[in-house]
Amino acid sequence: MGAGRFKLDDRDIKILSILQSEGRISKAALAERVNLSPTPCWERLNRLEESGVIEAYGATIAESAYGPMTVLFVMIEIENHRADDFAAFEAAIGEVPEITECWSISGGFDYLCKFVTRDLAAYQAIVDRLLANGAGVKRYFSYPAMKPVKRTPLPLAMIADMQG
Repeated sequence: MGAGRFKLDDRDIKILSILQSEGRISKAALAERVNLSPTPCWERLNRLEESGVIEAYGATIAESAYGPMTVLFVMIEIENHRADDFAAFEAAIGEVPEITECWSISGGFDYLCKFVTRDLAAYQAIVDRLLANGAGVKRYFSYPAMKPVKRTPLPLAMIADMQG
């Protein structure tokens, strides 16, 4: 069953909401918070994991934890618009750990990527490699981020509204 077709009830949404903000909560504490005994809570949690609703667990690391970093959002247009060209570009950026997000978009550009680098020189070196290695970049526009304004997890209330 795909994650997009998984029917969530109020308890599932409560479990997901707690996990989004308190990923290290113990299973016993989670069960108590959603007013279930541990075994039914664990069964729900396993079902959410197995269905793909929960993709992974992890920590959110402060981008500035180890000193100043440069965050840039980059609009990228690729040279050709054949399936092979999109696949080649996506494979090339998949090999670049400093690209922490990349979205295929519509409009005047093909992709919106988030780069996190030490500084602008490190960013430019990455772009130079992408241009030289045949990733198919036609043009790109870089937008340095000044400060984060809002970062939130998935709005689970919206999912509940969509299913109800």
